[in-house]
Amino acid sequence: MKINYNSSIIKALSLSVLIPGNLAMCTRDHAGNSQPPNILFCIADDASFHHFGMAGCSWVETPVFDRVASEGLFFNNCYTSNAKSAPSRASILTGRYSWQLKEGGNHITNFPSEFKVFTEALSDNGYMVAYTGKGWAPGNPGMVDGQPRLLTGKHYNKNRTTAPTASMSTEDYVANFIEFLDKDGSGGKPWFFWFGSREPHRAYEYGSGITLGGKSTDMIDEVPPFWPDTEEVRTDMLDYAFEIEYFDTQIGKMLDELEKRGMLDNTIIVVTSDNGMPFPRAKANNYEYSHHLPLAIMWKSGINKPGRKINDLVNFVDLAPTFLDAAAIEWESSGMHSSPGKSLVNIFKSRKDGKVDPERSYTLLGRERDDIGRPDNQGYPIRAIISGDFLYINNLKPHLMPAGNPETGYLDIDGSPTKTIILDMMRDGVDSSYYTLSMGLRPAEELYNLREDSFCVGNLAGEEQYASIQGELRELLFSHLREQEDPRVVGDGDIFDRYPYDDPSSWDFYEKVVDGTIKEPWTLTPWVNPTDYEAYKKHE
Repeated sequence: MKINYNSSIIKALSLSVLIPGNLAMCTRDHAGNSQPPNILFCIADDASFHHFGMAGCSWVETPVFDRVASEGLFFNNCYTSNAKSAPSRASILTGRYSWQLKEGGNHITNFPSEFKVFTEALSDNGYMVAYTGKGWAPGNPGMVDGQPRLLTGKHYNKNRTTAPTASMSTEDYVANFIEFLDKDGSGGKPWFFWFGSREPHRAYEYGSGITLGGKSTDMIDEVPPFWPDTEEVRTDMLDYAFEIEYFDTQIGKMLDELEKRGMLDNTIIVVTSDNGMPFPRAKANNYEYSHHLPLAIMWKSGINKPGRKINDLVNFVDLAPTFLDAAAIEWESSGMHSSPGKSLVNIFKSRKDGKVDPERSYTLLGRERDDIGRPDNQGYPIRAIISGDFLYINNLKPHLMPAGNPETGYLDIDGSPTKTIILDMMRDGVDSSYYTLSMGLRPAEELYNLREDSFCVGNLAGEEQYASIQGELRELLFSHLREQEDPRVVGDGDIFDRYPYDDPSSWDFYEKVVDGTIKEPWTLTPWVNPTDYEAYKKHE
């Protein structure tokens, strides 16, 4: 049902978000003793909501994700607060928006020592905490007692395997999980295990979706209109699909192990991704393909009426409150900073489908500095809000290049066949429209009707018939940012551009490239192709 906006509705949307209370649903054993749930948190690296079977995708097969959703809950409207790996994961760990995390709101940075994370709170309260694969990264987690801070617990990474392609991780995620269960997960204590898949992060083995995954390019029903519809782009999409399926398979094996051990019923299984797909106008932007992420949660002993599809707006800032709530840990006594997030346990306890919690009527998104390569070490600051059918975006510095500068290879977009084709079409004078959508300058404000334009290509900002919606969403967004003391709104917002990188050699990268101090900069940025640099041919 469409929402018609007026001032009274906007006021209703701005209800205060409560600090989570103790609504825990710990199960009881036969003796009546409370048993806190185990938690298996499975997070893909760069996968959008749209590419899972439960979301209606026909060319990516995700039977395990679909099982978790059908035997638990499927969230139709889950968003990360920041569509880049390190700040997204920081929001998960702290329950705070990225602009509330100081340098933690940037990518490739130093994690702020002052912010306690929920895994540490779980550990303080008797949980065994560990991970395999990618935890909080990339960046410097800091030190505790002379050792690297364990933001996602003890690392299990000894076991290796032969991956399907040379570009995929050789970490044997399943064997590492089994080792954890044998050593730390079977002693009677509750546990939290973070499975951080490195898939479907780039690079891909070109054509693997076809040659190894048995797919064909005609399986794809629609190529997003912000990319050219070519065989190369479709092949790139299938390679991405193949890696999502690998991620899905690993979760299935973990569930089998839990079932074999009799641990599945009282384990919360969460399956999601950190940010959208690693393609132009997706990851590291503020659109649907950037922020809208898969989320399925199964808890056989703790979710009423499994199989429900939830339409409430959910944000990654809600996950830390949920985990502590389910573990019966009071937020106020956890040592965590305050959170704008709200526990999902009330949704677990409900029996409603669709809209469950009327307070979940909006969610906030944003971005600060991602990768290197702009003048003066600047990022591309954005704040945005989703409410009802609409996404409102405020690009705070629209004079900057949203994907990074051409002299430094548009470093906020990972190198790919799709990126190369877009650049070549622009350079050869064939078609610059795709370049404009992904790399070109953007207006100060954008407004999209997500129900009618999920690809976010028809900007409604500035159109008279949408002026009231645009103005009301702008006011609602900035009122919350003021409440949350966002430096971009109430203080020195450029502090985000002055926070150091985790690697000091990255400082002033743009200036060093332009003045010739760095002669072959593409050798220092392996996440893009050398030809992504506009100056590359001049140095051949």
